[in-house]
Amino acid sequence: MDGMNGYGPVDNRNEAGELKAARKHFSMLGGMFVLGTILLYAVQMIPAIVVGVLRPGWLTNPDVALLFSSVPMYLAGMPLLIVLVKIVPADRLERRSMKAGAFILSAVMCFAVMYASNIVGNIITTVIGILKGSSVDNVILDIASSTSMWLVFLVMVICAPIMEEYIFRKLIVDRTVRYGEGVAVLLSGLMFGLFHGNLNQFAYAFSLGIFLAFLYVKTGNLKITIALHMMINFVGGVVSKWLMEKVDIDEYTRIVSDGMDIEALTGYIMDHLGGWIAYMVFLIFVMGMLIAGSILIIVNLVKKRFVLNRGAVVIPRGKRFRTVILNAGMIIYCLFWIVMIIVQLVM
Repeated sequence: MDGMNGYGPVDNRNEAGELKAARKHFSMLGGMFVLGTILLYAVQMIPAIVVGVLRPGWLTNPDVALLFSSVPMYLAGMPLLIVLVKIVPADRLERRSMKAGAFILSAVMCFAVMYASNIVGNIITTVIGILKGSSVDNVILDIASSTSMWLVFLVMVICAPIMEEYIFRKLIVDRTVRYGEGVAVLLSGLMFGLFHGNLNQFAYAFSLGIFLAFLYVKTGNLKITIALHMMINFVGGVVSKWLMEKVDIDEYTRIVSDGMDIEALTGYIMDHLGGWIAYMVFLIFVMGMLIAGSILIIVNLVKKRFVLNRGAVVIPRGKRFRTVILNAGMIIYCLFWIVMIIVQLVM
């Protein structure tokens, strides 16, 4: 955070008081997220425990298990979190429109950020898996592959983008932009990434969160980031799940593990030819988005279009990390989710 542009020194006469107030503000924000997270877990666990005692067989059904996790979270847990975070003072961003062409270019860059950071995340988790002697579970992939398509669409494409963008873009950015757009954007990405609770998702959630927060801080328009988030989740959840079903990856894995019988492999390919063609088209799409988006990002960086403006209150260089992160609320929030990520890695 110390490297963000657009910041100047705070007046020495007011610096101590402003920094103290800023630390208190960020601590309060982190504290409300901690309390909200505890309540969110509670409203998820209580129904699951009750059902586990009275009807344990229900939870063996992936759809039922996801419903008992998602319904309490979206109808009770996240609304409670929103109520708590709204206690923290906020500023209203000026709302600006975005032309269709700019939205399309933003979508291309959004996909590039997601795919590039996902590759980095997969490399990291693969290395960790090798070091610990077993693979690192991909939680979101396991959920998407085992549940019904309609439920994946409802949870990942509708509910998650709306609630997550409101909480991690609007609520966080509106409450931190007074300290500079750079602080607001980075904190939004960091808290969003950590909230996913696993390393597989942290890399791309952190990067994607930063990009979406940048768009929100520049437009003040949550509909834009929600739409982009929905597109990302639709392709990553619904389309990917459909492709995996069409190519029957489990059958392919079985044939390979049984010694690559040529006759069996040929029969498998002929039976799933349409699925593999669709999968190849999807890979071309991924590569196209990755290359085109990366070029757009580089061009915009060279032309200095990713400008982050200073806020009404300016935190001096050398004191930003300590002010924003090293306070009680933020430390507890970060440590909680770091522990959750570590637990997921070692399980």
